[in-house]
Amino acid sequence: MIEVQRLTKHFGNRRAVDRLSFQTGKGEIVGFLGPNGAGKTTTMRLLTTYLAPTSGRAILAGHDVIDSPLEVRRHVGYLAENVPCYPEMRVREYLDFRARLKDVPRSRRRKSLEFVLGRCHLRDVEHRIIGQLSKGYRQRLGLADALIHDPDILILDEPTTGLDPIQIREVRALIRELGDRHTILLSTHIMQEVEAVCKRVLMIVAGRIVIDELVDPLSARFAILVEVRGPTDNVRRALEATPGVQRVRLRTPSAEGNSIFEIHPAEGADPREDLTRQIVQNGWGLRGLERRGSSLEERFVEAVHGATVADSSDEAA
Repeated sequence: MIEVQRLTKHFGNRRAVDRLSFQTGKGEIVGFLGPNGAGKTTTMRLLTTYLAPTSGRAILAGHDVIDSPLEVRRHVGYLAENVPCYPEMRVREYLDFRARLKDVPRSRRRKSLEFVLGRCHLRDVEHRIIGQLSKGYRQRLGLADALIHDPDILILDEPTTGLDPIQIREVRALIRELGDRHTILLSTHIMQEVEAVCKRVLMIVAGRIVIDELVDPLSARFAILVEVRGPTDNVRRALEATPGVQRVRLRTPSAEGNSIFEIHPAEGADPREDLTRQIVQNGWGLRGLERRGSSLEERFVEAVHGATVADSSDEAA
């Protein structure tokens, strides 16, 4: 449903989106993550035809953002981070107005209006003036606007901003339900939201994708913390040589002179027994061994740090 090929956007000398390429299928819910300034919002504005790309292509529901921008808008619902609306209009009036702007047929307009008012929990405020609504209600109004024309694709930029915990749960449940019928690209800073709602995650740093993986295998990764009493360099070399170990990082030497290592296993491996055997056979003291899940947040920080280091190396070269 979404096909992006080497999409690039420059603002003067600054490259906000850097040869971005990815695809999403029908009914897929994809989390779109990245630090502030990574290019997420710019990418979403390119996909929704609010900005024109400098180069590259983006095809949504079979329509090119350059060649057929109006067709793209007919098939895409967009919730911006800061919901734009007319504060002097009433909620129901505004949604009816938006339905007409989006060419919702007259025969379907009332049914569509009733659906989004119910699904986005706006019935209590449907006759209120928008300017008097809380931020949370405005956010739900923006989601209703994105849904009013029953689009094939939903692009949601921070959809739970300003909502209370109960409202957040309701919106997440709605997004999961909508994923059965719509392709959804969801930008958020809340890692738990991605783990709760999304099937796949895209992480973007400096306009480039650094991670494109399914959420379940990503969340299933783990690290092993080992505290050992022994010569640090020798212990590290032995741990690195243990079968099933991909990477070893010295976290900190403890106050008692023991070294604490963070060990990342190779994919599908669990080297805890081999690590224990290696330490004991060398006569070192094993003070502790703990398995810790590698959360999405940890993977995010690791990816951002790795991309930053790589950029610094490129600049130095």
